[in-house]
Order: sequence, then structure tokens, then C-alpha cells
Amino acid sequence: MSTVRPPAVAGLFYPDDAQALRQYVHAVLARAAHEVPRLPKVEAVVAPHAGYRYSGEIAARAFAALAERGDVRRILLLGPAHTVPLRGIAAPAWDGFATPLGTAPVDTEGRKAIAHLPQVVIDNVPHAREHALEVELPFIQVLFPQAQVLPLVVGQATPSEVAEVIEAVRALDPDTAIVISSDLSHYEPYEQARRHDAITAEKIARLDEAHIGPMDACGAYPLSGLLHEARLHRWRPMLLDLRNSGDTAGEKSRVVGYGAWAFVDAAAAA
Repeated sequence: MSTVRPPAVAGLFYPDDAQALRQYVHAVLARAAHEVPRLPKVEAVVAPHAGYRYSGEIAARAFAALAERGDVRRILLLGPAHTVPLRGIAAPAWDGFATPLGTAPVDTEGRKAIAHLPQVVIDNVPHAREHALEVELPFIQVLFPQAQVLPLVVGQATPSEVAEVIEAVRALDPDTAIVISSDLSHYEPYEQARRHDAITAEKIARLDEAHIGPMDACGAYPLSGLLHEARLHRWRPMLLDLRNSGDTAGEKSRVVGYGAWAFVDAAAAA
């Protein structure tokens, strides 16, 4: 029997009304499309996952870059574990993830391809209240309504363990798009956060998987895995946006950092 995860944060992180949600996503994507440069084939993106009023504009730039690829059929979505302690990587047992826009089908073939890996568990508990993956789904549903999505919650895992999962899914379909959900620094004063996030951006530019930790990015584990994968395949990170909640909808005494990146083939980008 097919099972579906219900929305956990609709009405909190993003609108729970389907029409309002669709209008919002279309509007921020339209603005982002004018701000994102034309890129060669985008293999992966990094997008933030706070409430849309804080980070939706930044996330839209990542997805606008991915939209340049056209019709994406398989998406591997990886984000951090905020709600439960987790060693390794949790794939859902559900066959779909619901939002007010409908149900995004889970890539069950991709799930089967990684289920045998020792760092992977099939477990709904890490997914049940996790917002980091859910908030990316409306962007995916608007841009790629036919796409299958494999949402993975990444706990403590090495870059090579994350990259092994990415490789296993890409072996099924080399055109699989990768979305990493991560915010950056948390609850630092505005100027301190700007400096901290600029240093993290430099590490990402160098594909420095070894020196990005949870204090730099809440999605440090999936992000480091992407950097490992990018080094293997010579993907080049392109910074699309770097701001924080003090720039968008928050006060500046304690801010959260947000960044958007696209990863493209280095040879194609040369």
C-alpha cells in the first residue's frame, strides 16, 4: 500500500493555502530568473530552508539555476537532521511527501539502490517533523511537476559516505539533480555572521569538505558530501546569493545565514 508523509510545517514555514503558496513560489522564481546568470548544465544546487519570509528569495535563486536544465525527472534531496539524533543517512519508508500543492512521489528505485549501504537506514522517524527537506518541495513541485524525489535526512556521516549514496543514485540515472538543503551560521550578530559566512563561502569555492562543520552550516554533513562528489567529477561551485535574516525579514542582533550555490561541470564552465 502506498503511504504519504503529511506536511509538518505548512502554515509555519510556508503558506498552507495552495493558491497562495503557488503564487509565492512563481513570484520569487520569476524575480530570481532575472538575477541568476545563464550557466552550463547544473548538476547540483545548495538552497536554504528557513521560513520563506527569511530565505525564500535566496532559495529561489538556487532553483532558478536548476530550472535552466529544463525537464528534471529525478531529484536527490539531502538535508540535515534537526529533530532526532542520527548516525548515518535515513531514507523514508513513505512513497510520497505531501505539501499543499499535492504529493511529490518518492523515487522508490533510488531508495532500493541505496538500501543495502551500511550508512543507510529506512526510517520515517527522522523525516516526520523535519522541515529542511519539506520546504524545498514546493519549489520542486512548481518547476518539475513530473519529478521523482528521494528525500534523505543526513545525520553524522562522512563526506565519502554521503558521496557513495549520491553515486549509487546517479548510477541509475546520471541526469539526477542534487539539491542540498542547508542554512549557514546561526544566531550571531549581523557583521560577525557576514564574516563567518564569507569564510564558509570561500571553503565551498575551494571544495574544502574537511573544514566545514555544523557551526558553519547546519547541513554541513550533506554539504561536505556534495563537495566530495564535486571534487570527484570536477564540478565547479557558483555562488548565486549570500545573505542573512538581517537582510531579509529579521533584526540584526542574532541572525541566520543563507547562501545559494549552483554546481556546474568545470570543463563546461571554462
